[in-house]
Amino acid sequence: MSDVFPDKYVIGLTGNIATGKSVVRKMLEHLGAYGIDADRLAHRAIARGAPGYIKVIETFGRWIVGPDGEIDRRKLGKLAFCAPEAMRQLEAIVHPLVLQAVKHLIQRAPHKVVVIEAIKLLETDLHKWCDAIWVVDAPPEVQYERLLKRGLSPEEARQRMQAQGSQEAKKARADVVIDNSRSFEYTWRQVMRAWSRIPAVRREPEKPAPQAAAVAAPPTEVRVEPATPRHAEEIAAFIARVTRGRFKPSRADVIARFGDRAYLLVRRENELVGLIGWQVENLVTRINEVYILPGQHLEPALRAAMDEIIERSRELQSEAALVFVHPAFYRVTQPVWKALGFEPKDPETLAQASRAWFEAAQESKPKGPSIMLFKQLRKDQVLQPL
Repeated sequence: MSDVFPDKYVIGLTGNIATGKSVVRKMLEHLGAYGIDADRLAHRAIARGAPGYIKVIETFGRWIVGPDGEIDRRKLGKLAFCAPEAMRQLEAIVHPLVLQAVKHLIQRAPHKVVVIEAIKLLETDLHKWCDAIWVVDAPPEVQYERLLKRGLSPEEARQRMQAQGSQEAKKARADVVIDNSRSFEYTWRQVMRAWSRIPAVRREPEKPAPQAAAVAAPPTEVRVEPATPRHAEEIAAFIARVTRGRFKPSRADVIARFGDRAYLLVRRENELVGLIGWQVENLVTRINEVYILPGQHLEPALRAAMDEIIERSRELQSEAALVFVHPAFYRVTQPVWKALGFEPKDPETLAQASRAWFEAAQESKPKGPSIMLFKQLRKDQVLQPL
C-alpha cells in the first residue's frame, strides 16, 4: 500500500495509444477494482466551466473554441501532437487538475483496489501513488489499425503514434505486462492471473456489492446478480430469445462486449428473465442494453435491475445515469421509470449542465427511434472551479 493511500492497493495502468488500456481497466472493474480514466478527466479539465478552460484559451487562442463554446479537442490535439512545446504547455495546465481529481476520487472510493488508467502515468506524479505498474502491450500494426477504426486518418494515426513515448521503456518499468494483441479471452486470462497475485485480493477478497431488493416483488422471487464472461453463452441465448431471433449474438460477440460494459442478470427462481448491459465511463452511467421477458416479469425485473444499477453507480461516484429506450417500451414501463426518478430529456439540454453528460448521450444514442431517460445521481461534479 502506498503512503498516500495506505488503505488502498493502487494499480497504475499505462501503455501507448490504442494498445487496449481501457479494455484491461474494464476487466479489472469486473473483478472488483474501482477504475479511473485519467485521460477522460483531462478532457473534463478543459470543458467549458472547468478550471482549465480559460487557461487553455489564454495560452493557445480563441481559434480553438468551437461554435458551441467548447474547446475543439480535435484542433487542440492536432496542435499539441505537432508541436512538442504546445504539448508541454497543455500538460502544464491539465496535469495538476487531473492529479487533484484522481486523488479526490480515490479517497472517496469504498473499494480496496483502485486502477488508474493514464497514457502519461510514468511521465507525471501519478506513478508515485501506485503500488504496481501494469503496461498493456500490442504491436504497432495493431495500434495503427485500431486508430483507423476510431475514425482517424492514416496521417493522424501515424502522427499520434510517433508522438508517444517509448513503449519498450514503459515495459521496462512494469510489474505486469498484459499482451492485448489477440482475443478478449486471451487478455482476460492474463488479467485474472495478475489479479490473483495482488496482496490486497489474497488477504481480503472483494465482497460483492449488496444486491438491491426488488420493489414490486419479494427478494426471494427476483434476484439480481453480476455476470462474468463465463455467462456469455447464456446471455447470447437470452438475447436471441427476447428478440425472437432478430439479434443472435455469438458467444464470442458477447465476450467482446465485456470489454466495454458489465452485465446484470435478473432471475426469478432459476429462470433468467432479464438482462441489463451497463457501464460507468467518465463518471456517467450508461445503460446500453435492456432485455426483459414480457408479461409478469417485466415490471419487477426492471425495478430490481435499475435499483441495483443506481446503487452501484453511486458507489462508483457516478454523477448521472442515462438510458435510451424504444418509445413502445417506454409507454409500457413509464410508471416504473418515473418511480425510479428517471425523466425524459432532450440530449441537447445536457450540454448546458455538463459536457461529459452531453457527450455520453451523443455516444450512446441509437440509430432508430428512442427516448432518452435521465437521472442525476449527485449535485457535485468533479473538476468544477474551486
